[in-house]
Amino acid sequence: MALTVEKLKQLHLTAASVRKLIIETVHYANAGHVGGPLSAADMLVALYFELMNIKPEQPNWEDRDRFVLSKGHSALALYSVMALRGYLPEEELKTFDTIDSRLQAHPDMNVLPGLDMSTGSLGQGISAAVGMALAAKLQGKSYTTYCMVGDGEIQEGQVWEAADVAYRYGLDNLIVLMDYNKLQQYGWEAKDKSRERPVQNPERKWEAFGWNVITIDGHNFEDIIRACRLAQAHTGTPTVVVAETVKGKGVSFMENAYLWHSKVPTDQELERAVNEISAGGLS
Repeated sequence: MALTVEKLKQLHLTAASVRKLIIETVHYANAGHVGGPLSAADMLVALYFELMNIKPEQPNWEDRDRFVLSKGHSALALYSVMALRGYLPEEELKTFDTIDSRLQAHPDMNVLPGLDMSTGSLGQGISAAVGMALAAKLQGKSYTTYCMVGDGEIQEGQVWEAADVAYRYGLDNLIVLMDYNKLQQYGWEAKDKSRERPVQNPERKWEAFGWNVITIDGHNFEDIIRACRLAQAHTGTPTVVVAETVKGKGVSFMENAYLWHSKVPTDQELERAVNEISAGGLS
């Protein structure tokens, strides 16, 4: 079913709010990741506000869809989306990365209701997602498991071990979204200050493991939602949605700039970033 103009507008406004919360929280905490959370924001908004069958008032509802943020360093984007969706007070974001906070730099399922997995060690989250999807099959449950991985993260061998197992057991109830922003913190630096892509032709790699592959614009809500609906309808094999994104999306001086992988904005940079995000969210 096509999205209405009003629904699309609301998703864009929500994504803009998420991006502002990310920047403001990093500035307030004087710590945190920026680039990856900004590239993932639209997909997370689509999942939590349109696609996933969830009940924020019952975070442990047995039949809920599951979500695993395998690229756990982008936790702040997830916390911001969860706050707007009603899992936690928006004001609690100000406790990010402080001692005894429920909002640590990487997700901790033991302290924050609504998190389905603790993540942080790159490559491990997708294995947990495979386990959740397999459990649903064995128990005759109809919930879908979603997992977001980073393009740098899929250099980890464990990702491909998990991909192999998911194909072997026909986990068509597993949908992986790959945040293909093409820029990781570490790598060879060229004279023009650019970086080599973490992975070339990711579609071919996933296809080699037997997965159904869909490539989209990861900042286009219609693309994101259509792809996930197609993945939900697909049978026999798991699906990966290769989402072409821009690291630092929404803030001109952060876009495609690896130095903004994890960096605290100054007061002036914060003001400029918020103004740009606000203008972009209304366009």
